Amino acid sequence: MNYSEDKIKVPRFNEASGFYTTKKRSKIMSKIRGKNTKPELLFRKALWEKGVRYRVDSKQLPGRPDVSIKKYKLAIFIDGEFWHGYNWDDRKAKLKSNRAFWIPKIERNMQRDREVNEQLREMDFTVFRFWVHEVKDNLKTCINDVMMYLDLEK
Repeated sequence: MNYSEDKIKVPRFNEASGFYTTKKRSKIMSKIRGKNTKPELLFRKALWEKGVRYRVDSKQLPGRPDVSIKKYKLAIFIDGEFWHGYNWDDRKAKLKSNRAFWIPKIERNMQRDREVNEQLREMDFTVFRFWVHEVKDNLKTCINDVMMYLDLEK
């Protein structure tokens, strides 16, 4: 896979790089989960109730999609707004602390998302990416989008 963009360099988050963190901040950050989040569980439960069977965090696929259905070559990601840069141009300006770390970090996450999408498309997978707020506010719509795709593929 040849990805055209240069990889964004994210500075290390440590005191030597000028980043200071409190024990309280460290504890808060350690509680952030990467899988089995509430929106993911909501989405998966709704999909299961529709009779759709799937894999969770498949290690065989690039980016480890939150939900994957190999039979239909479908990869589904449920992305957190902060970590994956929802409305990034507006949010970027509002970041106040540790901008030297967070801006490259989030932009690298966004870049990685594009790379993963491209890798999956090269494998003939269809990629769905839902924002957490979409799953929370419009779960039916998200599930319907997936179901419509599955109906077309049958």
